[in-house]
Amino acid sequence: MATTLSTDKNGKPVHIGSKVRLLCLSGSWLDELPSEEKQDVLSMIGGVFVVEEIDEYGHPWVRKSWPNEQEGRCHSHSIALDPHEMELVDNAL
Repeated sequence: MATTLSTDKNGKPVHIGSKVRLLCLSGSWLDELPSEEKQDVLSMIGGVFVVEEIDEYGHPWVRKSWPNEQEGRCHSHSIALDPHEMELVDNAL
């Protein structure tokens, strides 16, 4: 577990279990994704996610899964967020 303080765009503390709204995504990593993956990741913007972990750099990680009922499979993406990319919604654990 990270000891680095993580905050949202307003400076509010974010912890594992916090709910955050994904406001935007930035970084060159997004341009390097294949188009289908990029569409999935961009569809996360505006959604509310539970912070699953905070890495050693203080970045909260969130995940979304998409079921594929035709194939009986599921795929997901986990992304690390910078403070300006998220807003705390509820800090209840």
